[in-house]
Amino acid sequence: MHLASLLIVLLGLLTSLTARAAGEPIGYVKTASGEAFVVTAQASTPAQPGVPVYLGSRLKTGPQGSIGVTFKDETVVACGPDTELTIDEYLYQPSQGNLALVTNLLRGSLNYVSGVIAKLKPDAVSVKTPTGTIGIRGTHFVARVEPEAKP
Repeated sequence: MHLASLLIVLLGLLTSLTARAAGEPIGYVKTASGEAFVVTAQASTPAQPGVPVYLGSRLKTGPQGSIGVTFKDETVVACGPDTELTIDEYLYQPSQGNLALVTNLLRGSLNYVSGVIAKLKPDAVSVKTPTGTIGIRGTHFVARVEPEAKP
């Protein structure tokens, strides 16, 4: 029992250190179902409302999973089943004109709704995919990255 308590304390400390190493949260999970995780600094956390998302976090879902995140600027992203999305760049300092949101959709589907960053500086938002980059000029879009066809 003593060892189990020690392991729980160590796990809590590791989670706390991981969050500090990642900086301040840039958003939070609002919805999640099925297999859905936020992976930050090699630590995988089951997605549930309120889980923080950091710069560099990876949103991952399984075959029946989904996850919805709202960022500080009110941008909303929703990932469907079998999706991997990384948050590569996020800068939200509107009073200083420092704005950026760059994500990388490695596989799966993404539903995107623009927040303040895209409204103030549309060219500061992009979604990379394995075959190209989507520049955000509107307020809402859906993207899907299909697995590569095997010959």
